[in-house]
Amino acid sequence: MIDSKMILQFAENIKEDMIRDRRILHKNPEVGQSLPQTTAYVMGRLSAMDYEPVEICESGIVATIEGKTPGRCILLRADMDALPMQEKTNLSFQSNQGSMHACGHDMHTSMLLGAARLFKEFQQELKGTIKLVFQPNEEGLTGAKEMIHAGVLQSPKVDGAMSIHVHAGTPSGHVVCGRGTFMAGCTRFRIHISGKACHGSMPETGRDPIYVAAHIELALQEIVTKELAAQNPVVISVGKLSGGSSPNQIPDEAILEGTIRSFDESISAFVLKRITEISHCMAEGFRVKASVKTLSFAPPMVNDTTVTEKMSRTVSQLLGQNKITLLDQGGMGSDDFSFYSRYVPCTYFLLGAGVQEENPQFGGVMHSETVIFNEDILPLGAALYTFCSLMWLIQ
Repeated sequence: MIDSKMILQFAENIKEDMIRDRRILHKNPEVGQSLPQTTAYVMGRLSAMDYEPVEICESGIVATIEGKTPGRCILLRADMDALPMQEKTNLSFQSNQGSMHACGHDMHTSMLLGAARLFKEFQQELKGTIKLVFQPNEEGLTGAKEMIHAGVLQSPKVDGAMSIHVHAGTPSGHVVCGRGTFMAGCTRFRIHISGKACHGSMPETGRDPIYVAAHIELALQEIVTKELAAQNPVVISVGKLSGGSSPNQIPDEAILEGTIRSFDESISAFVLKRITEISHCMAEGFRVKASVKTLSFAPPMVNDTTVTEKMSRTVSQLLGQNKITLLDQGGMGSDDFSFYSRYVPCTYFLLGAGVQEENPQFGGVMHSETVIFNEDILPLGAALYTFCSLMWLIQ
């Protein structure tokens, strides 16, 4: 019989180790697909626990642990990459490298390292195989795809997958999970506008790409308000507009970058088509040129109903029924863990990382320069990975 209280207690016993891991990772963030320092650290920690980690693609780590009896295989994923933004939390372990773990991926990595410790402790309870996956470039929406292409779902074949993501603004230790489509798909796009540079005093001698970029950005919102039914939620956001380096010089190019989010891949494809058409027509009208490129894509995150129901009951058993909320409608956030859900039954949990009522420092906006997560939830995350996996494998 798997003892949930014992798992929670052991997770609490290694809390300081998880905090140390988290702070080392937080102070030394890396962005994108290539995470050499993070990879070396995680592989070193796993090796110290008597695992044999393998880097199956650039910065994509896999380690497995098997029970005494054969059975199914479950994949547990933690993402490791950070965001290209300057941290302003004033924490003692703040990053000063121009990048930041503003989405909590350092928390995820330390929780899964904690779970790795727990699996060794409770290996006698394990039936089947647990595959620990530490993934790069979730923010770029390409890391999961790279690992799948490298064979992460094979040898042994994965029968189910689970991931936990911390969430600022949800009470600490409270779990949120959705039935069915839980998160939107995301398409990242870039619009490149080629104009003609000139001096700011003589705009008639050039073709202003910034002016055109502004018109395109405004026109894109027309797609949502005038071309799509209100019953089909879509969000188009432009988060980057760059062009020029001098206030009195009109540049020769400008760049817009943004995202399309929806629960339906066909709608996202339609929106991208319209973005391309609007950009080309707007550019032609202002006598410049525009090109549109898809930078990356992740499908909607679909939680398998059967797996999610079982896992949710397990969470209730571990933490209590009042500690989990099941939703029938998801949000517009995205995660490339959704690629795994295309191939195997998956479940994806949000784990509350604090609200302002608990501590004025908590409850900030995800992906902000000042967001702070409650480290007290690290043992809960490790225990969730451990107990949910062990219980799923014996069912």
